[in-house]
Amino acid sequence: EAGVLAQQYLERGGLLVPDHVITRVMVTELEKRREQHWLLDGFPRTLGQAKALDGICELDLVISLNIPFETLKDRLSARWVHPASGRVYNMDFNPPHTQGVDDLTGEPLVQREDDKPEAVAARLRKYKDAAKPVIELYKSRGILYSFSGTETNKIWPYVYTLLSSRIPPILSEEEH
Repeated sequence: EAGVLAQQYLERGGLLVPDHVITRVMVTELEKRREQHWLLDGFPRTLGQAKALDGICELDLVISLNIPFETLKDRLSARWVHPASGRVYNMDFNPPHTQGVDDLTGEPLVQREDDKPEAVAARLRKYKDAAKPVIELYKSRGILYSFSGTETNKIWPYVYTLLSSRIPPILSEEEH
């Protein structure tokens, strides 16, 4: 039910899914996985979400990627999707073979309302304001690690090194 509500916000080009909706979705899913290890991407984004997360777990580390506003706006605005499958294309670095159509089906691609440049800019501004106290919270706890840049292949090695130093490798059954 909460997931359907969240989808409605996204489809309408809403700035961000409201705290009470996204928190309900995430807490419900994470409570099912209490005994598992997991990595969250993009949650928590607000202090309310962070406090809800505190109620069910203790975080090991938090990574903040500092990417210039224009870089984020350009990348998100270049995103197009194939609605039936959910396949995502980026017109700058992962374009379809034929512009505007899905590689596998030949059906038209669409740009979601929340990926249009004006919606992206507004969403990023709102995110920055909401995320600032969350970043300060995790910084004060000593679990925040920040990386800056504009290119994934230049930031990733630093993130990978951090994660590799904090998370033991997962061995396959053959390696046990």
